[in-house]
Amino acid sequence: MVAEIDREHPHASTWGLAAGDDLVAGRRNLTRLGGGDRYEAYVVWDERLHAAVVAKVLRPHLVTDARARAGIAREARALETLQHPDLVRSFGAVLDGPRPHLLLEFLDGPRLSTLVRRFGPLSPEQTVLFARRLSSVLAFFETEGWVHLDVKPRNIVMTATPRLIDLSVARPVHEARGRTGVGTDAYMAPEQCDRSRAHEIGPSSDIWGLGATLYEAVTGAQAFPRHTGGPRYPQLNAPAPPLPERVPIPLADLIARCLADRPAERPSGAELYDLLEPLTDWAEHATRRVRGVR
Repeated sequence: MVAEIDREHPHASTWGLAAGDDLVAGRRNLTRLGGGDRYEAYVVWDERLHAAVVAKVLRPHLVTDARARAGIAREARALETLQHPDLVRSFGAVLDGPRPHLLLEFLDGPRLSTLVRRFGPLSPEQTVLFARRLSSVLAFFETEGWVHLDVKPRNIVMTATPRLIDLSVARPVHEARGRTGVGTDAYMAPEQCDRSRAHEIGPSSDIWGLGATLYEAVTGAQAFPRHTGGPRYPQLNAPAPPLPERVPIPLADLIARCLADRPAERPSGAELYDLLEPLTDWAEHATRRVRGVR
């Protein structure tokens, strides 16, 4: 099959796989999920697994690009190293051949960003419940000596339990420290944006990304939107706007702590998990009450 230009990404090429086409022998395309600048995602039927899985495929124009191939190999290593119940699972990778790709768990649910865009802010109770699950993932990352570097609503899939996805820029802490500009602008901690502070990049940077995500989940708006003509990184200039009064003070305080300018002022993943415990009890009780369950 000849590669084409992707209409959604005019500067990128697409494999243009139709339903029924083989990605590789034993993996048949079911549908295209979408893609970004470097990758396309397809739901494929894997004959060995006898299941539908996601193939994250390097775009055609990048197959011979050494940097792009190194990137997909790095993500494959991250997925193999980091295994947690609330992190997307990998079922292997094909790093050689005409279509290098990762084979990932198919998560049947919307992204958090999609939920907020379509239906508005989550309730404080819902926000607390997914925050605790995500804090456990970040505690695990810290224990393993890794950072995700791109925690944001688009990288959280809301299945029966929330799942963190996309390890494309995840790195061991010693490799991440000193590298600014890695991540997504609105969700990058100040030290990820400022070269003079790049030595501070570490697990606390992911906590900041989670804080920005929780802020957006409970308000429906980004904590640090970029306005036309404004600075690229508004988080370097001013704190986030105050949270609405409907957000319980303990939750608002935790979000503010996650968004502290200095990493030392933010809780660790394990600390955040513990701090969320009493709020989780409240949220679960409130949820049961709304459902009429005692």
